[in-house]
Amino acid sequence: MTLKASIKSMRLRTLPLSLSGVILGVTLAADKADVSPWTAALIFLTTVCLQILSNLSNELGDTLNGTDSADRQGPQYALGSGDMTVGDIKKLIGIFIVLCIVSGLAMISVSFRSIFKTESICLEVLGAAAIAGAMKYTLGKNPYGYRGLGDMSVFIFFGLVSVLGGYYVAELPSLIMLLPASAIGCFSVGVLNVNNIRDMKTDAVNRVTVAIKLGMKGARIYQTILVTLGWALILVFCAVYDFAPGHYIFIITLPLYIKHLQGVWTRSERALDPMLPMLVISTFFLSILAGAGFLIF
Repeated sequence: MTLKASIKSMRLRTLPLSLSGVILGVTLAADKADVSPWTAALIFLTTVCLQILSNLSNELGDTLNGTDSADRQGPQYALGSGDMTVGDIKKLIGIFIVLCIVSGLAMISVSFRSIFKTESICLEVLGAAAIAGAMKYTLGKNPYGYRGLGDMSVFIFFGLVSVLGGYYVAELPSLIMLLPASAIGCFSVGVLNVNNIRDMKTDAVNRVTVAIKLGMKGARIYQTILVTLGWALILVFCAVYDFAPGHYIFIITLPLYIKHLQGVWTRSERALDPMLPMLVISTFFLSILAGAGFLIF
């Protein structure tokens, strides 16, 4: 097991998406209350560790289930290329489980001064659920990612949990915070959906996804709805939460989303792969700009 192979399987290009929700949640909280830089740093670290754990678990699960084959339309990772063994991946998974627990407890301790308060225990339960969710997507006897439930999981963990959890460490979120949380959830599901559209042929062998259920045209319409709904939610949030023209600075990312949708409607299989990082980076910058808009203006 080499460092290069390990990094390859960590799928670092997915990290900006996992950080998008917590960045938005933390910056919106910082607009209302003091957020310790240490708390913010530990939230980001925990999020990165959870995402890497999810990526490693997904690679192992897809390999064991025979989904990742030579016909895979996306990039080949370390197991598929033979650079790592199943045992190597299992060791890395164990390491990142420990890192998730340590960084998560450190974040809770710094934020709430104790890991035994009611607020702390709520986050600890949520963290345990996030670890289990990251691993059970493709691992286990009945992985939910193989039963068409991945979209729901991504919406919950990448959207609701990410934004509301990031906000919660400094301030108790109100119901209106469901709007930006749901917006990021929609964009995150969009990333998964593009991945599933690209892999429809190979996934159809032993996996059920929403894209397969909808078919190519239906999946593309679904993608358009996700992106459009995400934008509608974030725009409504800015209008009703604390209106100011400067809060809309994130609109400069709109052309990237339009170009993404054009690519989804005109590309297929391997040619569709660049549309994934485009949506990831677009959402990452939207989150940074949306949060910064509230802090600055």
